[in-house]
Amino acid sequence: MLGLGNSVSASQYPGGWLPSDEAKLEAWYRFDTGITITESDGVSKWEDSSPNTFHMLQADAGEQPAFANGILTFDPTSDTQNLQSSSSIELDGTFVLGFRIDPAANGVVVIGSNSVANEMIKLQDSTLIRVKNDSETDNYALETGHDTKDDAYWVISRNSSNEMSVHKDGVLQEAAKTNGGTFDINSLGVRRTDLNPYNGTMKEVVIFKAVADAKIEALRLNLQDRLSGL
Repeated sequence: MLGLGNSVSASQYPGGWLPSDEAKLEAWYRFDTGITITESDGVSKWEDSSPNTFHMLQADAGEQPAFANGILTFDPTSDTQNLQSSSSIELDGTFVLGFRIDPAANGVVVIGSNSVANEMIKLQDSTLIRVKNDSETDNYALETGHDTKDDAYWVISRNSSNEMSVHKDGVLQEAAKTNGGTFDINSLGVRRTDLNPYNGTMKEVVIFKAVADAKIEALRLNLQDRLSGL
């Protein structure tokens, strides 16, 4: 096995802020960092760069995404490709969650749970993103000119009033919706059980938990700046 743990260089991301600067960092699947490649050139591990060790793993060679130039590629043509953690992240209060992706299809799950049914962030169709947890299903219609298959950075946040907002490329997509449910996350690219596999590339995923209301906006802007530069 070859373990690749390359750090992000200044040329890849010129900004000074890092998710690790924040005390509320829950999980960080960092661009071009903490990737373990097998002899068959699949990703068997994407380490969590936070202190919480929610590492994403895949022992099945047929289900391992490919890796090149710091980017993971999920291709479900021959098998369901995904990564999973042995323990779940539980977002039961305020949070800020962001990711940078380039999907090849819609109707696919980006982040979800493969142990708890029907909890996911899903690119529902070309103009709709679905965010679903244990008690709510919220569909956000995209603004004119936006498509779920864009090479894009997304940030989803929820405040202490349970108002949940979705931003794509820095633009608010529909108005905030009330959602007080708990999100269980232990997989990238699939939901229980091995459904709606992701198709496309993934550069980075960052999750913050228990963020104070007064910090959410600044954190969102910093995260958007980082993801846009990848």
